[in-house]
Amino acid sequence: MTEPLVPREPFMHLTPSGLSVPGTSRRTLLRGIGGAAALGAGIPLLSACGGSGSSATDSKTVSLGSNASDAVPKKAFAEIYADFAKKSGIKVDVNTKDHNTFQEQINSYLQGTPDDVFHWFAGYRMQFFASKGLASPIDDVWKTISGNFPEAMQKLSKGEDGKFYFVPLYTYPWALFYRKSVFQEKGYEVPTTWDQLIALCKQMKKDGLVPIAFGDKDAWPAMGTFDQINFRANGYDFHVELMAGKVSWTDAKVRKTFDLWTELLPYHQEGAVGRTWQDAAQTLVSKKAGMYLLGSFVGQQFTNKADLDDLDFFAFPEIDPAYGQDTVEAPTDGFMMSKSPKNKSGAVKLLEFLGTAEAEQIYLKADPNVVAASTKADTSSYTPLQKKAYDMISGAKSLTQFMDRDSRPDFTSTVMQPSLQKFIRDPKGIDSLLSSIERQKKTIFAS
Repeated sequence: MTEPLVPREPFMHLTPSGLSVPGTSRRTLLRGIGGAAALGAGIPLLSACGGSGSSATDSKTVSLGSNASDAVPKKAFAEIYADFAKKSGIKVDVNTKDHNTFQEQINSYLQGTPDDVFHWFAGYRMQFFASKGLASPIDDVWKTISGNFPEAMQKLSKGEDGKFYFVPLYTYPWALFYRKSVFQEKGYEVPTTWDQLIALCKQMKKDGLVPIAFGDKDAWPAMGTFDQINFRANGYDFHVELMAGKVSWTDAKVRKTFDLWTELLPYHQEGAVGRTWQDAAQTLVSKKAGMYLLGSFVGQQFTNKADLDDLDFFAFPEIDPAYGQDTVEAPTDGFMMSKSPKNKSGAVKLLEFLGTAEAEQIYLKADPNVVAASTKADTSSYTPLQKKAYDMISGAKSLTQFMDRDSRPDFTSTVMQPSLQKFIRDPKGIDSLLSSIERQKKTIFAS
């Protein structure tokens, strides 16, 4: 949790893009079906809400598969669907599943009898399923909505065949979040270099704080940490090549990324593999932690307005001056149409509505933790945090989605998630770990 991020312009919520990593056999069953060779091997555990029932064929009903299981986004989307129903007379029959469960079972879900429309992510994750014929092209939708989005967002919404498959709704940046009052009280200064970050972590530890809150129970947050260190140390181009499987994981630059992370790891919250991102966020809310590296959706956990107003963030510090802080991870969330929607005309109408500034503004009103993907959305009501997020994304030289959105889903879920958890538990033996990752990568990317 997962990818980001959506255009990298607006910055909104999400729960990440990740998947949990239960036992090995279960992970192999649920996640090992991402490659081309395994398509068709999935078990349809995540079923469509309409199925073959009347709601699936009713012209006045569109079924929608949703991963928005957290309270804030769930409520925000419900308000969008209610407004759409009022305007169109078409009801949205929502099939909400736990965020991680949805990701785990997405392959078998899309191969079975999926809902007409489903939540998903921009980038490689979208292109992968589009290339397998598990989603419908929506060029007709984009003829209506194209004027609402910048060119960068339009590119993010296209498959490898050049057709549109995705309607973006919002985006958000990954950064280091902190409480302004804590920094003021302790006299901390925002670090802009790696050495300054390490020095700040040491001081926070002396002051009795957890320097960096961390929860990787669901196995995706660690991927965000890897991304930040990797593109700061090695640059955007190297990062993209690595995610695409074109660079070896035994490359010295990858080892450098892990060496830097090993230096930072002692300042992370202990027991991370047994802690959810939400629980980790509570240590920042309660001022027990000094910083938290996550997407801006972390604001969802700040339910008290005074606490939320005290929340701020800064870009991950520079490691190599050659790359500075040019790259921003900004995942983008939105919607796709399944391969054979029961109510295609209704699904098209829903996607056209979801591609309007109006729909984005309804969402943002309920979830002010992200920013709109559309350039037509009204930003006058943005909070200071949203404005800062928008500026960070729009000012970035390069934008990434998130490891499990920028690479093959089967590789990130079956290889990288357990590998990073192994590293977190024991950072020793990194050479053998990287060799193992590379061997598995070659097998998966060759399929």
